[in-house]
Amino acid sequence: MKITLLVIGKTSDARLQSLIEDYQQRLKHYVPFEFVVIPDIKNAKSLSQDQLKAAEGLSILAALTPAMEVILLDEHGREFRSVEYADWLQKKMGSGRDLTLVIGGAYGFSEAVYARANGKISLSQMTFSHQMIRLMAIEQLYRAMTILRNEPYHHE
Repeated sequence: MKITLLVIGKTSDARLQSLIEDYQQRLKHYVPFEFVVIPDIKNAKSLSQDQLKAAEGLSILAALTPAMEVILLDEHGREFRSVEYADWLQKKMGSGRDLTLVIGGAYGFSEAVYARANGKISLSQMTFSHQMIRLMAIEQLYRAMTILRNEPYHHE
């Protein structure tokens, strides 16, 4: 099973990008992992929020395969404590399907992406930039792996 983190647009902050790359390397010791960046939509500033979500949605859908289990990182998704997330992730890994976590653009997802998704999770009730969530998502994946292996990274 492979885990993919699929995001819209490159990470513009070099400090965040450096931390993301660090956690990518850490994660690869536990599970096949891929960080996929879908290019920003051209002329996005000339589009309405709904038009931008629709255009991003088409790009997201084009990057998915029917065999993928698709989980959206969405403010209305299910919330977990880290240990619960690790248990949830272990069950997903046991299914044998590739797991793709998707972080949308600044305005969220189109209805077509919601229709394709197999579920939604939320990392917090607070709002964070879609760039910051990338780091948080990848760190939580790493934390879950260390929890599952009883390694000392996570403390309760």
